[in-house]
Amino acid sequence: MTGAHATRARVIAAARGWLGTPYHHQASLRGVGCDCLGLVRGVWRDLYGSEPEPTPPYSPYWAQQGSGETLAEAAERHLIPVKPQEARPGDMLLFRWRAHLPAAHCAVLTEPDRILHAHDGAAVGETAFTGWWRRHLSHAFAFPELDV
Repeated sequence: MTGAHATRARVIAAARGWLGTPYHHQASLRGVGCDCLGLVRGVWRDLYGSEPEPTPPYSPYWAQQGSGETLAEAAERHLIPVKPQEARPGDMLLFRWRAHLPAAHCAVLTEPDRILHAHDGAAVGETAFTGWWRRHLSHAFAFPELDV
């Protein structure tokens, strides 16, 4: 997919290409292992080639350790912020588990009511974007140079 303009359909197809990849903290290798950030990094590579910046090592519980909005700040450097309530399929979503904690989980919106993500103890999967997820949604971003 590298080299052509990104479209929402290409973002979703790239994300779905990771379905079934086992969860593995800090990994980003389709079919072998990834975490939620590794999934988004892999989608980025599918769309644009190399990653925009190196990813430093991080613990599974970095967000609970008061690290600030590290994930959201990194997303803002490379993606285009959109209002969470205006997210469209093909956008990347960030979630926070508690109001006082930074965003710590990411997913790709694949349909208005479906997200695709990686989480501990499971393979990459596509699940319902339920009220629980919507209540924890903190940020949304579009991939750059996205043709509709």
